[in-house]
Amino acid sequence: MKLIKVLFQNNIPRWIIFFIDIVICFLSLIIAYLVRFNFDIPELVIEDFSLVFGLVIGIRTISFYFSKTYKGIVKYTSSKDSQRIFITVTSGSLLFVLINLITYYGINKTFPIPFSIIIIDYMSTLFIMIILRVLFKALYTEIINPYREKSNVIIFGAGESGIITKRTLDRDAGLKYKVVAFIDDDNKKSGKTLEGIPILAMKKLDNLLSKKDVAHLIISIQDVSSERKKELVDICLKFDTKVLNVPPVSNWINGELSFKQIKKIQIEELLEREAIILNIDNIKNQLSNKIVLVTGAAGSIGSEIVRQVIEFNPKKIILLDQAESPLYEIEMELKDSFDDLVYEVVIGDIRNSERLENIFKTLVPEIVFHAAAYKHVPMMENNPSESILTNVFGTKNVADLAVKYNVEKFVMVSTDKAVNPTNVMGASKRIAEIYTQSLGETSKTKFITTRFGNVLGSNGSVIPRFRQQIENGGPVTITDPEITRFFMTIPEACQLVLEAGSSGNGGEVFVFDMGESVKILDLAKKMIKLSGLTLDKDIKIVFSGLRPGEKLYEELLTNEENTLPTHHEQIMIAKVKEYDFKIIEEQINELIKCFEKQDNDQIVSQMKALVPEYISNNSIYEKLDKK
Repeated sequence: MKLIKVLFQNNIPRWIIFFIDIVICFLSLIIAYLVRFNFDIPELVIEDFSLVFGLVIGIRTISFYFSKTYKGIVKYTSSKDSQRIFITVTSGSLLFVLINLITYYGINKTFPIPFSIIIIDYMSTLFIMIILRVLFKALYTEIINPYREKSNVIIFGAGESGIITKRTLDRDAGLKYKVVAFIDDDNKKSGKTLEGIPILAMKKLDNLLSKKDVAHLIISIQDVSSERKKELVDICLKFDTKVLNVPPVSNWINGELSFKQIKKIQIEELLEREAIILNIDNIKNQLSNKIVLVTGAAGSIGSEIVRQVIEFNPKKIILLDQAESPLYEIEMELKDSFDDLVYEVVIGDIRNSERLENIFKTLVPEIVFHAAAYKHVPMMENNPSESILTNVFGTKNVADLAVKYNVEKFVMVSTDKAVNPTNVMGASKRIAEIYTQSLGETSKTKFITTRFGNVLGSNGSVIPRFRQQIENGGPVTITDPEITRFFMTIPEACQLVLEAGSSGNGGEVFVFDMGESVKILDLAKKMIKLSGLTLDKDIKIVFSGLRPGEKLYEELLTNEENTLPTHHEQIMIAKVKEYDFKIIEEQINELIKCFEKQDNDQIVSQMKALVPEYISNNSIYEKLDKK
């Protein structure tokens, strides 16, 4: 048995395969004659056999050589190998027919190769060449990877994608997987079989997993809903079955799926919601043939806004950021993907008024998406002066210049942490909201604010941090067992920013429907399970306590605010308090002056005066709150 395994594990030399194929042709020709003449070949026919033999074997040899049928690795024979054999053998047999016709009508009114022989030889050669390869592959699969050693796999989706996934597993035999069932939502398919594998209804998945030791469930359907993914994962995790996902067809290599491309499902996929329906015409009318400036263009949100704005054919897009390396990366991405895109990459700081004015004066933007900001709560809690310098003074710079240079629309990206802020960062963003909102009352520029919560996969967000901690063996650190957060994907958030920006008339604070809040502890547990690890055995969760300024839960509206619906079900307008611009401008200028003294208490006190609902939480600045 070991000798046979060694034989199968080593690839057969090509010259041997070539020789075997020629022998098959010889045997097929003999079979054709025997069948044609009922195993009693006349002597006259035998005399002509040498001529026929030389002609057939000669043509087959030349066709096999040039078509490279012998180059395929036999133990991995695929449908493409069979297709190549079919084309080659068929072409050779058609050539025999052509030779017959030329000889008969152009030379001596005889057929060198009887047509019956050509037909039988064709069928025999094709059948034997393909069947031997298939048998060899099956034998290899059974000897190297016997049934008892295979891990059970279930495929979700009994359509074309499910068949492709199964055949991928069959082809990659060394992976030691066996498909035991298909699961499908289509009840009409339930009870039937697909390539010998039973198709079961979704309701039977739980029972199937409880009875069989299933290593993986592979989601083969391309457009399965996030709700269905969540349901599948929740069921599978109960039985320690890993869930894998087939990538989009566009990611397949040369149009063919490889098992290595089938990856573990990611937590982000379970938090996604259904695709957003956008008013494409409105967005296009706003952005098409316009000069668009995106501040913070190298960040998670800013870079995605750039990618989405591009789809609406702007006249030019200006990418502004102070982060050199990330800005270079997005520039290279644009260069590789969009040959005809007119864009300007500008390194600059929104806190530098002179630099910023030069950008507005020379590039003359018509639409501004303001995404530049400091956003990390603990970092800003320790550095209040930087928070007001960037989030307040920087925003004021961009907003003032937008008015001065007659920008049509200014869309500000804000945060749910600006609502009833408990930290410096949230308060600084609320002050920026107040300034742009009140400035809009005195100018032709339409100022629009968009508010949303955490975005999945953004720089420094909780999911990448958890993933890194899990990869490092733990522990996974959570601030509090009861902490919750809203989550939205980066593309989803940016789509809603564009939608709100296109529909806003100025002065609105748009609030996005963030769905249900997610308990961070549950999120961490699910990520650990999805990684194939066991909580408290392979990896631990440690509670570190709330960080300075951090909330247990986030809000999208203050107690005094409520919302009005818009044309889009996932976007609401917050009814916020209105401010007198002159008073606000004076107060904010006083706040900005505080930067010079670097007195954190003075800065935070001024912020609390501007935003009365700003009550510090778990912070040294609680002492400044009125008891």
